[in-house]
Amino acid sequence: MAGKEFGRFFLLTLLQRGKRVRRRAGPEPRDLPAGGPESAGFLGFSLNKKLKKYLQTRAVQGPWKQSNASRTDYNAAIVIPALAEAETLPQTLASLAENRSEYLRRTLIIVVVNNRADCPVEELQDNQRTLCWLQTDPCPDLNLAWVDAVSIGSELPAREGVGLARKIGFDLALQQLDWRRQPLLISLDADTLVDENYLSAIFTHFAKSEYGAVVIPFRHQLAAEPQQEQAIRLYELYLRSYQFGLQQAGSPYAYHSIGSAFACRAEAYLAAGGMNRRHAAEDFYFLQQLAKTAGVEILSGTVVQPSARFSCRVPFGTGRAVHAQVEGEQGLFRFVPVPVFVVLQRWLQLVAAELESPAAQLLAGAAEISSELQSFLLELKFVQNWSRLQSNHAEPASQLKAFHCWFDGLRTRQLLTRLDPGDELRVSELVEELLSWGGYPEVKSLDDQLQLLESLQDGTKN
Repeated sequence: MAGKEFGRFFLLTLLQRGKRVRRRAGPEPRDLPAGGPESAGFLGFSLNKKLKKYLQTRAVQGPWKQSNASRTDYNAAIVIPALAEAETLPQTLASLAENRSEYLRRTLIIVVVNNRADCPVEELQDNQRTLCWLQTDPCPDLNLAWVDAVSIGSELPAREGVGLARKIGFDLALQQLDWRRQPLLISLDADTLVDENYLSAIFTHFAKSEYGAVVIPFRHQLAAEPQQEQAIRLYELYLRSYQFGLQQAGSPYAYHSIGSAFACRAEAYLAAGGMNRRHAAEDFYFLQQLAKTAGVEILSGTVVQPSARFSCRVPFGTGRAVHAQVEGEQGLFRFVPVPVFVVLQRWLQLVAAELESPAAQLLAGAAEISSELQSFLLELKFVQNWSRLQSNHAEPASQLKAFHCWFDGLRTRQLLTRLDPGDELRVSELVEELLSWGGYPEVKSLDDQLQLLESLQDGTKN
């Protein structure tokens, strides 16, 4: 099942419950009276109840508060975690300031300056410089607020990191939003640049779409050194080829997961249980939950530009992968060949065609596709789970949606990782086969392959 079809199941559920998402952009905040979540008359009872419950039971608890934010009529909030970003944060905010003023007026920007108590002294000093700089009103064209998760007693707990920093910002933003207007939450990083149409593209998309979330096209900035530049483009090729393979296989999780490149409706944020607190892969798990509860689309018309620099702050991710490539390390990422994606495709097609079949029949079909697939399903207790899905979901559409919630993005990745890739191919040959399988033959060079995948995934090529 394609990702858009999966998302439409969520929309069908909303329609059946009489909660159709509004599609009009509506007036700007200055035309409406200010009011937070307690304002009488503007927030529907059901949503009001959900918001209050989230704030009471799921919102982060701690000493963190916003500075320099008093309005409660914003239509969107951008959350930017910052750890030792005194050099790059001003550039990120300057790129945001290039957006049109009517969108900037509607948007709160929250910088969560953060570190743990045991952080290196260099990071602490850098963060202290950032806090001092933010207090000088450096960006008068922006509604700029910040959170001090640096000072003694306000640091992040041990073993916490970017996931908690994002959650702090998002949870604090909830009470600054105008809930009459389907407000948005936007995730960005302090080393990422945006286009001048960044906000307009996001606002326009959500005004027309009924999905709960989007991922935003990306292209990493140029690296400082040739070897590093080569490494970041190879990693981009891996990310894009993986997404392309998932699309061809029909997975509803065919989107990239980059913390600086997604946005969601605030109501979808509540439905997903809020941001998770993971130190790494927080973006992957949060987007997976959004895909299950609200649907994820790929935005077009603008591109974010994350940094290409080295980073070893987390055990995996872009910075770690680039560093490993330059240093000659192996195993952080592996290109997936066509036969492996074909196993996934045939498995998803089998399930969609055999929704009324018993688990034993589906397992037998899985064995014909791949013995490794069958073993994987047995480890996941597929028989028990399939019986439960069939019992709980009488309608085929509902059952298929429930299956994709069970066989999610993580289990998809686990399956692809463990399948034997067969003969080893050079990256250019492997990606060439993948593109040919998807209907784009004879694209042989790495540069051409990356350019094609960029154009496909940025929405510039149909």
